[in-house]
Parts: sequence; C-alpha cells; structure tokens
Amino acid sequence: MLHKVIIVTGSTTGIGKAIAVRCVAEGAKVVIHGLEEDWGKAVIDKLGKENAVLHIEDISTVGAPVRLVETALRAFGRLDAIVNNAAIVASSDIHTTDEIFFRRILEVNTISPFLLIKAALLHLEKQHGCVLNIGSVNAYSGEPNLLAYSISKGGLMTLTRNLGDTLHRENGVRVNQINPGWVLTEKEIERKKEHGLNADWFKDLPHVYAPAGRILLPEEIAAAAIYWLSDECGPVSGQVMDIEQHPFIGRNPPKDSSTIPASSKNKK
Repeated sequence: MLHKVIIVTGSTTGIGKAIAVRCVAEGAKVVIHGLEEDWGKAVIDKLGKENAVLHIEDISTVGAPVRLVETALRAFGRLDAIVNNAAIVASSDIHTTDEIFFRRILEVNTISPFLLIKAALLHLEKQHGCVLNIGSVNAYSGEPNLLAYSISKGGLMTLTRNLGDTLHRENGVRVNQINPGWVLTEKEIERKKEHGLNADWFKDLPHVYAPAGRILLPEEIAAAAIYWLSDECGPVSGQVMDIEQHPFIGRNPPKDSSTIPASSKNKK
C-alpha cells in the first residue's frame, strides 16, 4: 500500500472512515469524501494533511466523480485505487418505495460508483490500479424492509462482476467487491435508536443475528478491504466476498421470529 493514492467515498464516518484510516496506516494517501464537513475535518486532523485531503460533495451531483478524481491528482499527483463506499441506507418496501425515492437510491448507490470508475479509469490504468466496491449481503435478495437498498446493491454486484472481467482484460484494472453484513457504525447506532431501540441495543442482540454475541466492527471490514486494495491480491478480479459471521444465503430462520425486533434486522 506504500505510496498508493486512494479515493474512499463516504469516508467521513463508518466503514469508509475505517478503510481510509487503515489505508494511511499501511502507507497510502487518501481522499476523504462525504457530506459532513465537520466530521471530515476531524478525519483529516487524525490522519494528517500530508496523508489526506477532504472533498465534501454529494456523490450524485453532476460532475462530482470527475471533481473527486481531480482532487486526488491535484493533491497527490496520481490515482491508484477507488473505494466506492458512499451509500444511502434507507428502509422501504413496495408500498413505501415511490419513483423519486427509488431513483435517488439508485443514483447514489449504483450509478455514482459506475461514474466514478469511468472518471478514474485512465488514471487507474496508468498505475495498474484497482476498484473496491462496498456492497451488502442484502444484494442477494434483501430483507423485506430494504427493497430499494437491496436492489441497488444487487446492481452494484453485477457491475463488479461485469467490469471485473472487462476492465481487467482490456485496461489492467482489477474490480472486486466486499459485502458486509451487520456493522456497528455510528449511523447504524443512531438508526436503531430512531427505530425505538435502547441506546445500548447492540449489547444484547438475538443470537440468530449475532452468534458471536456482537456484530461486526468497521475496522474489521477495513482489514478485509486492505487485501483487495493491495498488490498481495495479485491478478484476482471480478470477485465478491461476503463478510458476515454466519451463512447468509439459505440460512434457516429462527423458530420463533416474534422474539426478534424487526428493527434489529437491518444490515449494512
């Protein structure tokens, strides 16, 4: 990772922040991106201005992907990798998903990552770089109250598989994806409190969703991300790795699902 320059979208908090921090610890320079300027400045202070630069902008704004790439080039003179982490996590089902909401989710979670890859491609090609998309285990089907979000992550996974083949063969750029399960981010803590759970809800979770007695930490996702961003990954491309503490697909439901709060089932 030494001397690599990496754009990490949605990195003012949560998984993106943890990935950016770990990248710098491994010797990389990073572009911190997000919507929360105060949080972003705090991340820059933590990492040091010689290691990180801040870009505050909605990733779905017209031209934002190009401006992110320009920020990296202006600050560090090259671009080796991008991490498409920025996403909207919002509950919805067929009754509450209208056209405007659906398009908004797709624009941020699926279309913007594609546009950032496109904007960065020539620069990634020069460095034989890579792309890491941050998906979700919900990409395979999704929970009933995560319809639009799940569809957007399913689309991202197909994008990874498709470009992981074509860009690797034609441009020498690897594209891979990790699908986190339930992760204890700052926003997830607040989201569950808004759903009516106690402030310390994460300390007492149903065993079926947290066999280890806890859910994943952002730093654990970041540790996995480092492999896919590093040269140790070798020529591997077009792959999707699930990061969860239990088999997600085909898992038997609990015998008494009524004991599990519905608001505890959302997964990042």
